[in-house]
Amino acid sequence: MPSPEPTNPRRLTVMQLLPALESGGVERSTLEVADALVRAGHRAIVVSAGGRLVPKLLASGAEHIELPIGRKSPSTLLHAFKLRRLWADLNVDLVHARSRLPAWIGLLAWRGMSEQARPRLVTTVHGLNSPSRYSAVMTRGERVICVSRTVRDYVLQHYPDTEPDKLRIIPRGIDTLAFPRAPWPDRDARAWAAAQHPALAGEGPLLLLPGRGTRLKGHADGLQLLADLRADGRDARLWLPGARESGREAYIGEMEQLAQQLGVADAVAFTEPTDAIARAYAASDLVLQLSRKPEAFGRTVVEALACGRPVLGWNHGGVGELLAQLQPRGAVEPFDAQAAQSAACELLTQAPAAVDTMAFSLRAMQEATLAVYAELIDAH
Repeated sequence: MPSPEPTNPRRLTVMQLLPALESGGVERSTLEVADALVRAGHRAIVVSAGGRLVPKLLASGAEHIELPIGRKSPSTLLHAFKLRRLWADLNVDLVHARSRLPAWIGLLAWRGMSEQARPRLVTTVHGLNSPSRYSAVMTRGERVICVSRTVRDYVLQHYPDTEPDKLRIIPRGIDTLAFPRAPWPDRDARAWAAAQHPALAGEGPLLLLPGRGTRLKGHADGLQLLADLRADGRDARLWLPGARESGREAYIGEMEQLAQQLGVADAVAFTEPTDAIARAYAASDLVLQLSRKPEAFGRTVVEALACGRPVLGWNHGGVGELLAQLQPRGAVEPFDAQAAQSAACELLTQAPAAVDTMAFSLRAMQEATLAVYAELIDAH
């Protein structure tokens, strides 16, 4: 991918704050922005307790400073003094806090400096956390990045003292090269999927519901949709990659029992997460996003549409927002099983339409983030 063009005439030192670098969307965005900074000629530093993604961060040319600023302990407050010294020693121009406790530590450090000496402060609201004084810290940045309009509206609703002018909507981005449009049907991908689990073999439509093994991901709704489609005479199958994970055995047992009760146990596959998710999208005929709780964004929607596969999702939160913009036919009244079946039948009957997802590309997210940084630095 081409390097983002430098957005500021001088080299900036930008420090991102988060609890750890293990896995997850926040961590992924942190690495993506660090990479963009380095490519644009800036210095990128991440402060966290470390984790398995540190080598990947360092390989991009960014730096890591190990400091447990996400540990829930009174002693963590002392790290505010360490941060303040780091900012002075490293001539940090801008600090970007991505999680609540690190943001509090950063805010304490920031408030203890003179306005002339302190770096600029940016926060990102990545999720729809329960409203509280603790969560309100994510609205304290001089600029507040919201990962969707849903998040922006949520912030203004629950934190009405927030200045709307400092909010910036920057959707999370996907690497479009990693999610190329696949032919439809993709018989090679379907054969690969069938090799992953015997329940996925067959000529009927394959439904895909990626997500961790938690009730919030709507696995029960996916099983009900599968049962409804099969009762309608369709030899449908359902793949749930990521549902089977360590520590969630009781939940999977409950879902397997539900599948038995619905008469679809032989047509559903609960599997570990797959590293080949783009190929899983290509193998499918319909991708489901049935989270019971409204999500801040809904990356699955963009990834699947980029691969050329239709998406059916509950019309709430970031998922509903994305579907309204990119594929309105797939937005269904939350938890309405009959409406879901009707929409699924329609989406499975028509060839997938091409959808332009470039507004949600990784490059667009990186450039927009660096532009916010430059805006603050220039204003200062």
